Amino acid sequence: MANWVLHSLKRGIRTERYRESEPLPAGTTPGRPKPQRMDESAAAALAECCPTGALQVQSPGIRVDFGRCIHCQRCRGDEGLEWRQDATWATHLEGAQESLGGSFRRALHVRYLDAGACGGCMGEARLIDAPQYNLHRYGIFITSTPRDADLLLVAGPVTEALRRPLLDAYEAMPEPKRVVAMGVCAINGGVFGKSFASCGGAAEVVPVDIVIPGCPPPPRAIIEGLLLAVGRSRSAQAVEAP
Repeated sequence: MANWVLHSLKRGIRTERYRESEPLPAGTTPGRPKPQRMDESAAAALAECCPTGALQVQSPGIRVDFGRCIHCQRCRGDEGLEWRQDATWATHLEGAQESLGGSFRRALHVRYLDAGACGGCMGEARLIDAPQYNLHRYGIFITSTPRDADLLLVAGPVTEALRRPLLDAYEAMPEPKRVVAMGVCAINGGVFGKSFASCGGAAEVVPVDIVIPGCPPPPRAIIEGLLLAVGRSRSAQAVEAP
């Protein structure tokens, strides 16, 4: 035990200087494709290779629907799209409730809910409480019960088996409350879509206020989405055009 204490003292503080250091270090996130100007034929070829229809030709270039992008990276390369490193992925949905303010800016309690995810999004979400990211410094805390939660963070396409638990968790939360859909699957069902086993995105069951695109979104993007929920971050565009 003493050796670990000594080791930690020698290494010093390991928490990253998030929101103060740019660009993001390599490996923090795969990035996102950037809308660009290009020839119509080149844009059409890239749009054709996208398996989810996230790339769409829009003169004079190509636009990206991040609500569909699964980061397959087929559009990446010397003749493909440039990928940018950033963390501002989250956006408010049209007609959604405003960000929580007041005391929620200093103390926000979050409840995770895996509604049928593959594990990718939840794996990234677990990292936001790790020492490197240190979620508590923003006044954000993870709670084990929806009765103490101010925000419900949902991952995965909502399976039929999790439809009722998701609704129960939402109804158990005290007002005011917000819901954040994390990852493409929670936004619209992703590659799974709707079927006999899945009802699609979280918005099919509960009101969703904020979405965090990605497959999966990296920890920084998740943190930025939570900060957006309390009005401490600027919103990104879910769909961007050149």
